Amino acid sequence: MSTKHLSLNPQATQAPTRDLPTGATVPDQLPTAKETKVHPSGNEKKNASIYFVGTATVILEWEGIRVMTDPNFLLSGDEVHLGPGVNTVRLTEPAVHLHRLPKIDLVLLSHYHGDHFDYKVEASLRRDLPIITTPHAQSRLTSKGPQDSFTRVFALDVFQQMMVSIGSAGQKQPRIRVTAMPGQHVPNTKPLQKLNELIQAIPPTNGWMVELGYSASDEDFTAGYRIYISGDTLMVDDLKQIPQRYADQRIDLMLMHLGGTTIPSPAMSPVTMMVTMDATQGRELMQLLQPDITIPIHYDDYDVFASPLADFKETVGRAGLESRVVYLDRGEQYQFGVRD
Repeated sequence: MSTKHLSLNPQATQAPTRDLPTGATVPDQLPTAKETKVHPSGNEKKNASIYFVGTATVILEWEGIRVMTDPNFLLSGDEVHLGPGVNTVRLTEPAVHLHRLPKIDLVLLSHYHGDHFDYKVEASLRRDLPIITTPHAQSRLTSKGPQDSFTRVFALDVFQQMMVSIGSAGQKQPRIRVTAMPGQHVPNTKPLQKLNELIQAIPPTNGWMVELGYSASDEDFTAGYRIYISGDTLMVDDLKQIPQRYADQRIDLMLMHLGGTTIPSPAMSPVTMMVTMDATQGRELMQLLQPDITIPIHYDDYDVFASPLADFKETVGRAGLESRVVYLDRGEQYQFGVRD
C-alpha cells in the first residue's frame, strides 16, 4: 500500500475548537504538569513529552507540534452511548477542559466511539483539524453535511502508513511516520463477530505505531523514537504480526488501553463480554512486544471498566516487569528523548 503524506506547520496558532466562548483565548501551553516522570534509568535526553489528559486521551509534544489521541473531554457524571442499550457514565475529570486546550496540530483517532470521540468534541473541534483514523470513522466524520463534516480526515487500513512532515524541508526535517496496527474490539467468536457486523454496535478499531525521527526525505527516514498505541483491542492473534514486522526494531514506549471494558453481550444477554484488555491481557501484550517502557491508560474513567489498575500492578509485579512500567495520573507527563 502506498504511503500517504501530510505537512504540518509548527508556527500555526489556530484554536483547536470552532466554538471558543466569547472572550476566551487560546493558551500557549498545556497546564503545568502535576508531576513529570522520566525513564527509570534517568539517562535519556528530553526533547518530547506525553501529557495524560484521561481515558485514552494523551497529547504528544515534539518539535513545536501537538498530536492528540482519542479526544474525550466529558466531565464526571456525563453519559456516553456505546451501542444499542449500552450507556456508561464518566467517573473522572479530564486534566484540561476542551476550551482550554492550546493549539492542536493532529488527531489520531483509534475508532469512532463515544468514549474516544465524545459528542462535545464532535460538535466543537475545528472542521479542518487533520485527523488520522479508520476508514469507518472517516466515513462518519465526512458525511455530516456542508457545515459539520470534517474536511481533513485521512483513513489508514491496517499496516498502511502516513508520513507527517513538520516545518520546512531540510537535511534534518522532523517527521512522524504513523502506521495503522491491528486491533480487535469484539471477542473472537464467530457469532459475536457476525452479530456485530449486522447491528454495528462496536466499530472497527486501529492501533498505531508512531515513529518520530529526522530525515531529508521519506526514503531515508529512520525512527529516533517508536511509540506503539494499542487502541481498544483485546489480546488476539493478529497482534503477533507486530513483533514480526518490527523484529530487531526497538519499541521505546507502549501506551496501552486497559480497563477490561465489560458490556452486555448482544448475543447472550444478560451475559457480559469484555471488549478491551484486562490486567492479564495487558501483561501478556507486554511480554509479546517487549517495549522498553509501558504506560497504561484507559483504565478507570468509566463505569464499564471492570479491571482496575491495581490488578495490572499486581500481575506485572508477579511477572517481574514492574521496572518496565511508568504510571501516569491525569495531568502528569512523561518526558523522553527522540534520537537524531
